[in-house]
Amino acid sequence: MGVAPFPAIRRFAGLRWPARIDWRGLPSALAASALAEQDRWALWLPVGLGAGVGLYFALPSEPALWAALGGLALGSIAAFAAARSNNNILRASFAMLAALLIGFGIAKLRTERVAAPVLMHKVGPVGIDGRVEFAQGHGKGMRAIVTLAHVTRLPRDRMPETARISVRSGGEVLEPGKWVHLTAVLMPPPEPASPGDYDFARAAYYMRLGAVGYAYGKPHTIAPLRASGFGERIDIAVEHLRWNMSARIRSVLPGSDGGIAAAIITGDRGGISQDDEQALRDSGLAHVLAIAGLHLALVGLGLFWAVRAFLALFPAIALNYPIKKWAAVAAIGSAGFYLVISGAGAATTRAFIMLFMMLTAVLFDRPALSMRALALAAAVILLMRPESLLEPGFQMSFAAVGGLIAVAEWERTRPDDDGPRMFAQLRRYVRGIAMTSFIGSLATTPYAAFHFDRAAHYSVLGNLGAMPIMGFVTMPAAAISVMLMPFHLESVPLHVMAWGIDMMLAVGRWVSDLPGAVSIVPAWPMRALILISLGGLWLVIWRTRWRWLGFAPAALGLFLILTSTPPDILVARDGETIALRIDGKLAFLRPPKDAYSAASWLKRDGDARTPDQAMPTPDGGAACDYFACRAVTANGMTISAISHPGAFAEDCASSDIVISAIPARYWCKGPKLVIDRFDVARNGAYAVWLGKSIRIESTRELRGRRPWSTRPKRRKRFNSAG
Repeated sequence: MGVAPFPAIRRFAGLRWPARIDWRGLPSALAASALAEQDRWALWLPVGLGAGVGLYFALPSEPALWAALGGLALGSIAAFAAARSNNNILRASFAMLAALLIGFGIAKLRTERVAAPVLMHKVGPVGIDGRVEFAQGHGKGMRAIVTLAHVTRLPRDRMPETARISVRSGGEVLEPGKWVHLTAVLMPPPEPASPGDYDFARAAYYMRLGAVGYAYGKPHTIAPLRASGFGERIDIAVEHLRWNMSARIRSVLPGSDGGIAAAIITGDRGGISQDDEQALRDSGLAHVLAIAGLHLALVGLGLFWAVRAFLALFPAIALNYPIKKWAAVAAIGSAGFYLVISGAGAATTRAFIMLFMMLTAVLFDRPALSMRALALAAAVILLMRPESLLEPGFQMSFAAVGGLIAVAEWERTRPDDDGPRMFAQLRRYVRGIAMTSFIGSLATTPYAAFHFDRAAHYSVLGNLGAMPIMGFVTMPAAAISVMLMPFHLESVPLHVMAWGIDMMLAVGRWVSDLPGAVSIVPAWPMRALILISLGGLWLVIWRTRWRWLGFAPAALGLFLILTSTPPDILVARDGETIALRIDGKLAFLRPPKDAYSAASWLKRDGDARTPDQAMPTPDGGAACDYFACRAVTANGMTISAISHPGAFAEDCASSDIVISAIPARYWCKGPKLVIDRFDVARNGAYAVWLGKSIRIESTRELRGRRPWSTRPKRRKRFNSAG
C-alpha cells in the first residue's frame, strides 16, 4: 500500500521518490544509491572490524580459542569470496562479513596474548622487588608501574607480572630501568563503582597490570635480579628518555606550567594542578593536554614548511633537487620521534598514520586521500590493539577527525569566498578555527558525556582564543626546546612555551568561569551511544543526500537517553555505602565509607553535589540508629540497611528490602530483596530499580565471566554460611 509523502521526504536522500511510495522497490532504490558511492565502500571495512571487536567484548562469557581461530578462518574465506565475486552487492556483503569475523578473532587472540596473572585478594604489607617501567608525579607523591620479580608470601604462579604502586615519599629513585625494593599493600585492580561504570580492571588487563597498591616508607634501589632482554632494553630506553625529558622540563618550569609543558611534549600529565586541568576541561581545551592530531600536525607539518623554506633559500639546491620530498622525509622523522616520546596512544597513532600517508603521497607525487587515511588508521589500531575501541581517546579522536574531514569534503564543493580580499587570510583562519572547534565539539560531545558525564558549552569560544597561541607560540617553542635539549639550551624556548601556556590558561579560566560553561550529564545506556555512533558514521562516510538518513539511528539513540531511568538504590562494593533516590536525587543513608564510589554515583547521576552534601534531611524519610538505617522509597517500599545483628528480628520482618553489611542469608527470609555482605563480595556493586517489580543489576552480571572479571573462589567459611 502506497503512502504519499511530503515533498521534502520525496527528495530525501537524493532518491527520486514517486508521488506514492512503492515500498517493494525501496531496497532497489537504496541499492542504487549505494552503487553511486561505490568508491566509499572501503571506508566501512574498519566499521566492520570494530563491530567484530565490539561483539567480542559484549559477550557474557569468554569464547573458546577455537571460536577465534574459526572466525579468522571463515573471515579469510569470506574475504576470498569478496575478491572473486563479480556482483557488487555480494562483494560488499562478503567483505563486511570478513571484517566482522576478523575483528572478533583478532580481539580474542589479543586477549590470549596479553594474558597474565591477576591478583585475587588484598595482600600486604609485603616486600616487593622489581624493576621500574614507568613513573610520574601523582598528587603529593609518585606513581610507578613496577615489573615484579619477587613478592614475599605470594607464590610465583599467583604473582602479577606488573603492579601500579603509589609512593608518598622517596619517589625520586623511581627511575625507569632501576631495580627497587619497597614495602607495599597490593590489591586487585578495582571493579566498576556501579553497573555500567568505567571498568579499570579491563583496561589494566590489556596493560598486563595485575595489581594496584600503595607503599609504606621509602623505596630503595637494589642490584638487578635478572638481565633484561633486547625488547625490554628498548622499551626501558624509550621510557627513560621520556622520564629524563620530563625531568628536564620540570627543572626549568616548576609547578603546573612544567606539568602542562611535559604533557604536551612527552605525554606525562602527572604534574598538572587540578584547578588548571579543570579549567582547560571546562573551557573545551582539554585536548591540548592529549597529544593527538593537532600536536602531530603542528610538529610534522611545521617542520615540513620550515625545512622546505630553508632549502628554498639556496637556488642551487631548490632548482636541482626535490626539496619538497626532502622536507617530507624530515617531517615523517620528526613526527615518528614525537610519536615515540609521547607514549604512542591511540589518538597519537591515528594522527601519525594519517600524517605518514599524506607525506608519503608527497614522496610519490600522489594526492592524499584523507578519509581513506582515517579508515586505514582505524584498521591498523584495531588490528594491533582491539581494546582501543572501548577507550574514550579512540572514540573521541576518530569522531572529531571524521567530522572535520566530512565538512572539509563538503567545503570543497562550495564556491570560493567572494568577499573582499582585504583580510581574506585572517578571515579564513578565524573561520577555520571556529568551524574546527564547532565540528570537533559537536562530534565528541556524545562520547565526553558518556565517559566523563560532562559537557562544555563554550568550547568554540575557548578554542578561538587559545588555538592561535597554541599554533604560533606554544608548539613552536616546544619543538625548538626539544631540538636544543641535547645541547642543554632548552631554557629560553621553555620559558617562551610557559608564557604561551599561561595565556592559554588565562583563556581557559575566563571561559570556564562564564555562566553555564559546563554541565554534568546523567549516565545513559551503551546502546544509545552505539546508535549515535552508527548515525554519525552514516553521515560522515556517505557524500550524497541519502547521508541524512544517519539522523534516524541518532534520533533513536537520543530517545533512549531521554527515556532511560536511573536506579533507585545503589549499593557499593563494601556493602555499607548505600544511596537511595529521595525526591528525585540520590541520598546516602549513612556517611559513605567508599568515598570514590559515592562521588562516582553522584557524577553519573548528573549531580554536582559532594557526598557530604547528599545526606538526607531529618524530614527526608530516613532515620538511623546503632543497629540500622531505615527509609521509605517513593513507591512506598520500606528499605533497611542493617549494620548489627540485633536489627534482624525487627527489620527483616517489617522491611521490603534489606541491605546488610553482615551475613544475613539465614536470618532474613521475609523481604522481597536481600543483599548482604556475601552478595557484594561475589557480585560487586548493585543497582536496583523499583516499580511494579524489582529489577536488579550487578557489576558481575554486566561484566560477564571474562579474564579481567574473574572472581576469587569462595572460601569454605563462606560456604558454611550458605
